[in-house]
Amino acid sequence: MYIRVCLFGQLEGILDYQITQPSKFSNMVKKNPPNLELLLSIFFFFLCSWMSLAMAQNKTIPVNVGVVLDDLNSRNGKIWLSCIKMALSDFYASHANYKTRLVLKTRDSKQNVVGAAKAAVDLIKNAEVQAILGPVTSMQAGFLINLGDQVHVPIISFSATSPSLNSLRSSYFFQFAQNDSSQVKALSAIVKAFGWRQVVPVYIDNEFGEGVIPFLTDALEEVDARVPYRSAISPSATDGQILEELYKLMTMQTRVFIVHMRTDLSSRLFAKAREIGMMTEGYVWLTTNGIPNELRYLNSSVINSMQGVLGIQTYVPQTVKLEEFMPRWKQQFQQDNPTIIDASLDVFGLWAYDSAFALAMAIEEVGTATFGFQKTNASFNSAVLESFEVSKYGPGLCQALSTTRFEGIAGDFSLVDGQLQSTNFEIVNINGVGARGIGFWTPQNGLVKKLGSSANSSIFSTPKRKLGLGPIIWPGDSFSVPKGWENPTNGKKLRIGVPVKDGFKELVKVTKDPSTNMTDVTGFSIDVFKAAVEMLPYALPYEFIPFANSDGTSAGTYNDLVYQIYLGKFDAVVGDTTIRGNRSLYADFTMPYTESGVVMVVPVIDMRNQNAWVFLKPLTWDLWLTTCCFFFFIGFVVWVLEHRINEDFRGTPSHQVGTSVWFSFSTMVFSHRERVVSNLARFVMVIWVFVMLILTQSYTASLASLLTVQQLQPTVSDIKDVLRNGDNVGYAENTYIYGLLKQVGFDDSKIKMFQSFEECDELLSKGSANGGISAAVDETPSMKLFLAKYCTKYTMIGPIFKAAGFGFAFPKGSPLITDLSRAVLNVTEGEVIMNIENKWFSVEKNCVDNSNPKVASYSLDLASFRGLFLIAGVASILALIICVASFLHKHRHILMHPDDSRASGWRRIRAMFKTFNEKELSSRMSKSPQQRDGITGAGDEVNAAASPNNNWPESPCSYISNHTDFAEQATPSTGQVSPEIVSAVDHEHAITIARTC
Repeated sequence: MYIRVCLFGQLEGILDYQITQPSKFSNMVKKNPPNLELLLSIFFFFLCSWMSLAMAQNKTIPVNVGVVLDDLNSRNGKIWLSCIKMALSDFYASHANYKTRLVLKTRDSKQNVVGAAKAAVDLIKNAEVQAILGPVTSMQAGFLINLGDQVHVPIISFSATSPSLNSLRSSYFFQFAQNDSSQVKALSAIVKAFGWRQVVPVYIDNEFGEGVIPFLTDALEEVDARVPYRSAISPSATDGQILEELYKLMTMQTRVFIVHMRTDLSSRLFAKAREIGMMTEGYVWLTTNGIPNELRYLNSSVINSMQGVLGIQTYVPQTVKLEEFMPRWKQQFQQDNPTIIDASLDVFGLWAYDSAFALAMAIEEVGTATFGFQKTNASFNSAVLESFEVSKYGPGLCQALSTTRFEGIAGDFSLVDGQLQSTNFEIVNINGVGARGIGFWTPQNGLVKKLGSSANSSIFSTPKRKLGLGPIIWPGDSFSVPKGWENPTNGKKLRIGVPVKDGFKELVKVTKDPSTNMTDVTGFSIDVFKAAVEMLPYALPYEFIPFANSDGTSAGTYNDLVYQIYLGKFDAVVGDTTIRGNRSLYADFTMPYTESGVVMVVPVIDMRNQNAWVFLKPLTWDLWLTTCCFFFFIGFVVWVLEHRINEDFRGTPSHQVGTSVWFSFSTMVFSHRERVVSNLARFVMVIWVFVMLILTQSYTASLASLLTVQQLQPTVSDIKDVLRNGDNVGYAENTYIYGLLKQVGFDDSKIKMFQSFEECDELLSKGSANGGISAAVDETPSMKLFLAKYCTKYTMIGPIFKAAGFGFAFPKGSPLITDLSRAVLNVTEGEVIMNIENKWFSVEKNCVDNSNPKVASYSLDLASFRGLFLIAGVASILALIICVASFLHKHRHILMHPDDSRASGWRRIRAMFKTFNEKELSSRMSKSPQQRDGITGAGDEVNAAASPNNNWPESPCSYISNHTDFAEQATPSTGQVSPEIVSAVDHEHAITIARTC
């Protein structure tokens, strides 16, 4: 040890001198070449170092680890074992200071569950392994997982991919392989992208095959794709059994298959499929990653039978570490196995390498404590298996494995709940001698052509022509996308059932030629179906089969007809078939092609001139009442504004009231004779006359419409009225309307069935009182046909019940539903449906549209004129306010006269009202109409007023009499002649005239 230290110190000094003084060191070497003593020192240094390293290695702790493979002598067994050994070699070469060393204990499972269980028991009981790498298959892993739970030994599988293993909920099982459930989203994305609606899984009938089916079915349902059938093939199936199953698939319409099985069985499956013609154009074959991952091991004949297959392959990123590893592994494997030529490494070998690497890392992380087992009372309750000892190292090792993270050769290594997280897949198309990559699928971006690109990411919103995938060559060397379904290969046409009935033949009419025994089906529904089929992008052969008995009569109701699809007797039903909830239990329907709803047809009567009070109908009662109130209100307003200054509005109280009311009402026909002289009254009358003009014109137009336009009123307007009146109601034969009428509450005795339009017309004409019906109830299209024929007698009320309309029925999940629904929409949105309706729903020339009868013309209501009344009211009130304010201001001395302070307030108010009732003399407007018309001058006022319309001079006596009366009338309180009159007449001339008289 002392020599080693001295030599190490001397060598260290030489190295330091070389690094710090390189030029001096070179000159020193030239002058003093190395002598024998220096060379011996270096030799002894390396010798001592090697001895120290050997001593350090003797201090490592061996840890036994079991490896269970199917066949150690097979190609796969040797490849996977070599990967495990190479992983440990690489790990300890880069971590030479680690104290633990994995010691592999290999066992052969003999490719069965019993052999795997026996090997595991031997490893745990005899070899005391702390972990087991393997087994290979999912079925073998099931038992080993339970065993690992009992003895706390982690079971690590790098090739068991079944999702059913997760249901065991074991904390000692680690799935270092990609779970099969992670690829179902990628498969469903492809199905969604190409619009396929039905998919048939073809899988191996064992735990490996059945484990993924529930996840696959759920994923397909999320993209609106159904699984009409599941084809399970036994692992031990013969070629004949495989052919039998394939022939069964050929008789179905579905042409999209997802294969999930190992390559040994899938090779035989595709070979037989090619043999019977199922690898031709129109077929779609998708595979899970189990087949493309092992494609390199298949021979050329098997690959030739898989041409056009689209597969999901586990994506392994091409890292620098992987590129460096592949040639090293190939060289090492060729040295160890010289008899195996052209060996290639698959993804399972890469996972085996990473599994061993992760296990070595976890064991070192746990620590260098003594590994061993302790006694336990746990047992398997078996006569063969005795009590096992429990590993003290198990819980810590499980914890270390769960948290292990590193960059492996197969990608980033990380675990979540004991399962490897690797979710990216490559989409491959098998052509030629191998698989050709056409794109990728990631959970974040969906289908993309290149990883890291999201331009074509959303598979659910991207059309199938722009998927972002590379070109695909489908089976049969076809470049066109298969539609995913075909007619059955038995060569038969679609068997389409049609209803047979006596009436309503405009919808569906079945006729049979007795000479040729050929059946001809026509009608509105048939024409719509034919037009929709013509719009399909492919040919759809079919034949119509009447749903009839041997004698030609109907074989049942529409419910019975739809049920025939469920029984498999018909492939579809075309006709006036209503979409109903109970029928949808047995069949699927296309989009409706007719109007929805159930209506009622009832007789109509003409209400013209049959009402003595028809003149009141143009206006509603509230408008009549408002108009009358405004007549009195306007009369009052005009009286207030005119009675003090207008002689036409003076006289006795009854005369004033009558004049005011007459004046207001006469404005309705513009026949009033009274004249208004004040500006306020004229302002009110201008607005009121305008209101009356609008009101009278509207009344006249509405009354003319009532008396001249045909007013068709239904005898009943509600189905409940028919029920309350106890009347009979009718329905069409073999329809569901009978059940609706029973739900409403009609008794059987009140429900009558009709088979044709003629019978329905006869029943309606009789009426319920004479053994007929008061109303006929059926769907809108049928009743439209009826009204087209009997348009002048009946009208349609409703819809009174909701209905989805007529549709075409197909088997549940039929791929035709989507295509035909789209075609039906195209038919109903264009001119095609109009032409078909004009062909079958033609209306007679003398018919008018009574589908929406004029039950009564709308009466004019107050809401239509409230604006006019509001303007008239505001104007009238404003005029009243101005008039009253002016009067109070002019006669304010009456209310507050300083000389009459002793008068009470009530007496002043009475005096004010008395003054308001008196005639105003200070204005020219106070004179009578005769006086106003005869005014000639100030001096001739009296003479002119005496006889305004007479050209002869007035006599003196009459002059005195008239003006005396005028004077007395002007001063009724005093009885004296007013000063104005006295000043106008010469006193002496007056005496002379008086004597003469």
